[in-house]
Amino acid sequence: MRILFLGDVVGRAGRAGISERLPKLREEWKLDFVVVNGENASNGMGLSGEHAKLILDAGADVVTLGDHAFDQKDMLSFIETEKRIIRPLNFAKTAPGRGAGLFEDRRGRKILVTQVLGQVFMKRAFDDPFSAVDETIRKLGGQAQAILVDVHCEATSEKMGMGHFCDGRASLVVGTHTHVPTGDAQILPGGTAFQSDAGMCGDYNSVIGMDKAEPMRRFVTGMVKSRFQPATGEATLSGVFVETDDATGKAKTVKMVRQGGRLEQSGP
Repeated sequence: MRILFLGDVVGRAGRAGISERLPKLREEWKLDFVVVNGENASNGMGLSGEHAKLILDAGADVVTLGDHAFDQKDMLSFIETEKRIIRPLNFAKTAPGRGAGLFEDRRGRKILVTQVLGQVFMKRAFDDPFSAVDETIRKLGGQAQAILVDVHCEATSEKMGMGHFCDGRASLVVGTHTHVPTGDAQILPGGTAFQSDAGMCGDYNSVIGMDKAEPMRRFVTGMVKSRFQPATGEATLSGVFVETDDATGKAKTVKMVRQGGRLEQSGP
């Protein structure tokens, strides 16, 4: 199975990049399944139902969220009707939506998609992500030809820990949240593809996707003048491509993805 995962979509620039480039990538790269992290797509904070539809219509099969999952209040109800949106698995059990799902590609092959929030350096403590992923893979993994785990957290060490924890059981473990793509795409010894952070789909002439002026003011003066606003230049779509073996679910190839915008271009 040929799978593309794209990192955090940030604001209008990220949405435009997805709309303009993803349909072409699906066709040119003969992609079977696409997962996009959309948690910053609506003004840099959360995801609205309208913008979720835009990402899905552009060619995403599943959209994952993150710690800003419900910053846009309409997502509280929208996620209950749109099963292609996955919120963090280790949110409170009373949270709307679901943290894992089994989906099918166009050939009927099943892929399990799940997401967890990390605990290290995060603003509030979430339930243990490792036991949550373990339970989900044990419960649903046997029904899938491929398994994808989105690890949404600050610490690269925690993301790496999850990669090794899932090695041999997941097809791809990929980090999100920090918006900067890491250069460590690899296949772990047990056959799981891994990258510490997919990066973002946004304007890299920015401070992690935000217009530079206000973050720089705060760094230099320590004073707040206005809210952060997403940068509006051309986006780079950042992520990871993996090709899996249907018989084993293990990765055969993994490649960093950077398309459009300022960063050096790469792909399968």
